[in-house]
Amino acid sequence: MFERRLYHHIDWALVGAILALCLMGLAMVYSTTGGPTGAYVTQIYGLLIGIVACAVCLSIDYRTLADRSLWIYGALIAVLVYVLVFGAVRGGARRWIDLYAFNLQPSEFARLAAALVLAKFFGEGKRGGLTRADLLVGGLLTAVPVLLIARQPDLGTAATLLPVLLAIAFVAGLPLRLLGIIALIGLLAAPVVWRYGLQDYQKERLSTFVNPEQDAQGAGYQQIQARITVGSGGLWGKGFMNGTQGQLRFLPVAHNDFIFSVLAEEQGFVGVLVALGLYLFVILRALEAARLAKDRLGAYLVLGVLAGFAFQVMYNVTMSAGLAPVKGLTLPLMSYGGSSMIATLAGFGLILNVRMRRFTN
Repeated sequence: MFERRLYHHIDWALVGAILALCLMGLAMVYSTTGGPTGAYVTQIYGLLIGIVACAVCLSIDYRTLADRSLWIYGALIAVLVYVLVFGAVRGGARRWIDLYAFNLQPSEFARLAAALVLAKFFGEGKRGGLTRADLLVGGLLTAVPVLLIARQPDLGTAATLLPVLLAIAFVAGLPLRLLGIIALIGLLAAPVVWRYGLQDYQKERLSTFVNPEQDAQGAGYQQIQARITVGSGGLWGKGFMNGTQGQLRFLPVAHNDFIFSVLAEEQGFVGVLVALGLYLFVILRALEAARLAKDRLGAYLVLGVLAGFAFQVMYNVTMSAGLAPVKGLTLPLMSYGGSSMIATLAGFGLILNVRMRRFTN
């Protein structure tokens, strides 16, 4: 558990940047939902619980958590199976467990479980370089939650597990040649995935990304409105709660998937630079934690957690600007979503944990 002498090694600069992003997110949720609504209150609860989760993940030695990673991973798989059978249905998707007080989305915690089990597997006893068997085991450990989450269906969240595997496998010694082969196989498999793996609405999203005007009132509506919202902010923005796109509900689910678009409209290019600067600082600071880690297990764990986080940030920002197909991926630390907030802060608790314990035996 937490030792008092370790308190001095907590990366308070990283903590401050994370909290700044959370507060910016709270302000944007407040603005897009029209004040102290239920969504805003839920986000506050999510932030408070997330801070507790971060403290718990910071307090317990990451090596102790890694030693129990198979149990954590197994519990996650069991919960994902439970969701597929008994989960609450919202908007045609079965992704949540109804806990009466709030809805829990277990898939948000899959990246943490995957990062722990993969860091443990690749970080210990692999000094001779990666073998095909190692990659096969790592791929299977990742594929199980990916397939279960994709069945909900939640292809966006499922996709965030792939960067976790690739980041850890790459630093563990995955040859670039093999990475190229995997990419080539993915390209060759694309027609099969298009034909048999995607739902009709998912195909619509991809086709309208190329030409959203072909269905401006349907599948392309969100992408067009996102571009308008971002572009209307100008240099300084229209001011807090003064944006037209977000306030007048022209942009659907603005407090969730498109929170960054609303930030651009209300706070302008300057506000976007501040937010992106904070995200960049968080990513670089986490990379430093990986570099300073005392063992490979810690470095792999940090990089696994960070890879999933960075992928979400980059995809959501490009999607909000109309540069990527619309997908249900939230902007970590800012978008509305209690489960996402808790899981993200718990992940940063692990990153802080690794950096804090770099001087321990």
